[in-house]
Amino acid sequence: MDLTDDITRLVCGVLGPDTLGVYLHGSAVSGGLKPASDLDVLVVSRRSMDDGRRRLLLDGLLARSGLSGGARPVELTVVVQFRIRPWRFPPTGDFLYGEWMRDELTAGGPPRPATMPDLALVITMALAGDRPLAGPPPARILAPVPHEDVVRASVASLPELLAEAGTDTRNVVLTLARIWTTLATGEIMTKDAAAEWALARLPEQHRPVLSHARDLYLHRRYAEEVWSEELKADAQPHLEAVLAEIDRLAHR
Repeated sequence: MDLTDDITRLVCGVLGPDTLGVYLHGSAVSGGLKPASDLDVLVVSRRSMDDGRRRLLLDGLLARSGLSGGARPVELTVVVQFRIRPWRFPPTGDFLYGEWMRDELTAGGPPRPATMPDLALVITMALAGDRPLAGPPPARILAPVPHEDVVRASVASLPELLAEAGTDTRNVVLTLARIWTTLATGEIMTKDAAAEWALARLPEQHRPVLSHARDLYLHRRYAEEVWSEELKADAQPHLEAVLAEIDRLAHR
């Protein structure tokens, strides 16, 4: 069974009639999945899940998502409609699963409701992608997010993102390029498109790090991330250069 169909059946089976909509977003709808792309899914629910449903959904995702053996990582977000429509910032999410959380969730149990600034970006991408897997078009059950809140969410994510620079370099480099692009253009691009935009504007000495991260994203899976010692040494100056551009745009 196709992973997208499998995840949709899992969600609808766990949430039942509380499922208002299931929406694809991210690379799958804005350029096509790459070898290192997550399958990004947003779920809109009528009410918050109880503990039993949280456990069922987590177990189902742990069994389907992966980084090896041919499995594709899944990032799945569940929101309760009345908590995000009408829109307010910062938004609250009901459940978040990503492969980077696997060890934490396996040890600590299912995710709980929490403040999730990144929902500003997720909802914006889901509305733009307009790809329902179940339910009506997203515009019928989601409110648009003001651009200033997309900017606020992008900036709010920086400390957590930068903390992973040494262990998830490709993702950090590409995500920073996308944040820069979003603040400059108002558009949330795919990671490879954002890299192309940023490469055309970076000083020459800062381009190799981003170029390598883009090539890894386009052609290699997560487990195949390799950086030379020279590029590792250049990564921090590159990040500082992009952060300077983000800071300039965020405070203009």
